[in-house]
Amino acid sequence: MKSMALTGIRRLEVREVPDPALHSGRDVLVRVDRVGVCGSDIHYYTHGRIGAQVVQYPFTVGHECAGTVAEVGDAVERVRPGDRIAVEPAMSCGSCDQCRAGRAHTCRSIRFLGAPGQAEGGLSELIVVPEESCYPIAHGTSLDLAALSEPFSIGVYSVRLAGDVAGAHVAILGSGPIGLAVLAAARAAGVARVYVTDRIDGRLRIAREQGASWVGNPDTSDVVGRILTLEPFGLDAVFECCGKQEAVDQAIDLLEPGGRLLMVGIPAEDRISIAIDVARRKEIDFQNVRRQNECVQTALDLLESRRVNLDYMVTHRFPLERAGEAFELVAGYRDGVIKAMIDVSGGR
Repeated sequence: MKSMALTGIRRLEVREVPDPALHSGRDVLVRVDRVGVCGSDIHYYTHGRIGAQVVQYPFTVGHECAGTVAEVGDAVERVRPGDRIAVEPAMSCGSCDQCRAGRAHTCRSIRFLGAPGQAEGGLSELIVVPEESCYPIAHGTSLDLAALSEPFSIGVYSVRLAGDVAGAHVAILGSGPIGLAVLAAARAAGVARVYVTDRIDGRLRIAREQGASWVGNPDTSDVVGRILTLEPFGLDAVFECCGKQEAVDQAIDLLEPGGRLLMVGIPAEDRISIAIDVARRKEIDFQNVRRQNECVQTALDLLESRRVNLDYMVTHRFPLERAGEAFELVAGYRDGVIKAMIDVSGGR
């Protein structure tokens, strides 16, 4: 089969590799149809690492996957050949202390598609995942939306961690795909006002179209001052969705005493700093967001009911052989890209 692997910094190559095989009665062979390019994929593409997760070349990335079931193990009950599915990329053991505590996303022996040292990614014609990673989609649901359910489920989980946000006033700092996913989830949860910032005006325009109450560019205006003029007592919650030090600083200034800062973005650096004097006096509640935790089906339900519409997100498409172009496009924030989708199926 064909597989698109990282072979160096900013280098992707198509390789012919053996088809994967089922090793367990619970395994499912998936013919991959769609893979969305994620910001974490770009970290591996441009830097070869995220923190302690360092790429050993060659390595296949990609985890925002949707496809068609090709074969199932003899113990699989959840899906059957021919089913179209969204793929949950996190594969947990189900038996460790974290899994038993309802924290499968921090499983002690988790394997995640496209994570170095864990599992090869989805930029291949075929992958094998456990049946628990397979979520059948409705007849009218597109494979694009099935792939988008992965980043959207992170938005759903982020908003869930913020608590009861009905009627809340919140900010989203960074309106790339994850920030827009948080925006969609927050609006579905009933927030009253959403302030969105980004350095790309085109993304701010989209955020406004998708229901943001106010948008601002920190490079051209004092976004903190403008928001606090409208919200003099501060905000209930801020979702940091760009992984930037300055956004963390802005979030602390924007929050009301007792407010919650949700760290959703992945910084390129190993460390960020906190203005602890301000954060301590405000008693800011810091909440890291680790991927999605049992939120894939909720995300799919919202998408399939059309309570949430993410059709606008897919702005560019590429065949597998041109995945390198997709990665360069996303890495450079070029041509108004929101989500680049790779069609692995070749129009099948």
